[in-house]
Formats: sequence, structure tokens, C-alpha cells
Amino acid sequence: MLVLVAPGQGAQTPGFLTPWLDLPGVEDQLRDWSAAIDLDLVHYGTKATEEEIRDTAVAQPLLVASALISARQLFPTAGDLAAKVGAAAGHSVGELAAAALTGTLSEGEAMALVRRRGLAMAEAAAITETGMAALLGGSEDVVLPHLEKLGLTPANVNGAGQIVAAGTAEQIAALVEDKPEGTRRVVPLKVAGAFHTHHMAPAVSALEAAVAELSPADPHPRYVSNKDGRVVTSGQEVVQRLVGQVANPVRWDLCMETFKELGVTALIEAAPGGTLTGLAKRALPGVRTLALKTPADLDAARELIATTANAAAASAE
Repeated sequence: MLVLVAPGQGAQTPGFLTPWLDLPGVEDQLRDWSAAIDLDLVHYGTKATEEEIRDTAVAQPLLVASALISARQLFPTAGDLAAKVGAAAGHSVGELAAAALTGTLSEGEAMALVRRRGLAMAEAAAITETGMAALLGGSEDVVLPHLEKLGLTPANVNGAGQIVAAGTAEQIAALVEDKPEGTRRVVPLKVAGAFHTHHMAPAVSALEAAVAELSPADPHPRYVSNKDGRVVTSGQEVVQRLVGQVANPVRWDLCMETFKELGVTALIEAAPGGTLTGLAKRALPGVRTLALKTPADLDAARELIATTANAAAASAE
């Protein structure tokens, strides 16, 4: 079974969209979305600096656009994706890409919503100087009490020995100086706020208003939620979870547990891929993984899709 995943904030790097613009129709699609959401995705994805694309209001639409563009190179139609993918999920803002790829939202709706999300979360982040840092290694039994002692929130429980802490700049600095026992490294992330914590509560109201007029469809294929790793079958519930998730921890560890329970054998991460495949390699041994970083990865991805489909057909005989 193939799982398709979309990365979250921090995966972006300067110029990462540049090679994708060489593919037919990609630049036109990006310019259409740019006009619709009043944000120049082509400029920010090709020429902007690292600091410019660190801006939450810029990074989030860029990441969703990239995931959609790259995934559609592999699955040109919704029916094609539903036939070949067993489940889809996204990490944090990647959930909006997953909602579009599973047909819960249209691509236009997802881009409009991620624009509102990015702006609302940027406004919330501006209230207090906050940030996030990844802790590599260490057991949850040791890490979580240590974070609580410092007043930090475990905003992302990613599995594979990785927890992301979020809080004020002072709290993050204290964590860097005083890391939990057994933790190899504390790595500050390229994000501009303490996402998935109470610091983002003001953004929830803005998103509630933004989704009020949407009529989401039920997802196909299965949609796996960051809230608790559960498969969500109602489009309306997917959208409700998207709203609340901005102020609640991401449980990517539980998403990967669900992938395992569903029988995952292969996982493809949409562009700019790498982070989630890295976690899967450690947490899902034996699962074939592939990260879409540039269009040069598309042929290998197509081969993996075909191999997985053939194996599924053989096992069904």
C-alpha cells in the first residue's frame, strides 16, 4: 500500500521551486494561484531569500503549492490518485495539501485557506517573540517533563526519536543551554512562531470564519489526521480538525502508527521532500520511501508507484 505525504513548515529552502517551473503548465498554475491569493509564489519560490520565505504568511502557501504541483505530476487526476494511493496525510500545514489531494477541498480552496492560515498565524506569532526547536534523541519519559519544567510545549511529537518544542524565544534559548539528558542535539527551526501551541489561539477564530462557507467532500483515499493519527472519513470533520490543529500538537508519531496498521509498504513525500521520509526510514523499517526534491525524482517515484500497484494486484489474486 502506498502512502502519500506532504511536508510542513521549515522544509522550504531558497529557490526550491525553480526546477519545477520547467515542467509544462507549472508556471501558469502558480501564477493563477498567485493572483487568486495575492502572493507571488513564483518570486518567493525562485528568487526570495531564506529570511523572506521564513515568513509564515509566505512559507505556508509556498509549501502547499509545491506539494500540489509535485503530486499532480504523478497523479494527474483525482481518480488516478484515489486508485493508486491507500492513504494521504500532511505534517502541519501539509494537511491542507492532503485535504486537496484527497478531494476534501479543491486546490483553489486549499490555496485560499492556507493563505488565510499563514496570515492569521503570522499575526498570532507577532504578539510575542516565539519559536520552535527540534530535539533529536532522548526518550519521551525524560524529554516531556524537561520541556514542562522550562514552560515549553511538545508541539510536534514526530516519532523516530524526534520531538519539536515550542515556546517563547527565552524558553527556546534556555532549552538550547539545558537540553534533556539523552538528547543528542537541539536544533532551532526556520519558523517564525510557536505553532501548534496556545500562542496560536488567535488564529483559530480567523480560520473558523474562513471555513464557514466551505462545503467539503469526503476524502478519497483515506485521510490520516495529525490530531490523533486517526483515519477521518468525513470531509466536514477534516476541515474542523484543520482549524483546531493550528493550536494543538502534531502527532506525526501516531500518523505513522496508523500507516503501519493500514499495511503501508511504500511512502512518497511531495516536494520539498526529505523530512518525513527521514522519519519514516527510522520508524517504519522495511517501507520503501521516496522524497520528491526536484523533477529528477519523478521517474523513480513513478516506478515505485507501479511496483506497489503491481504487488497489490498480485496479493489480491
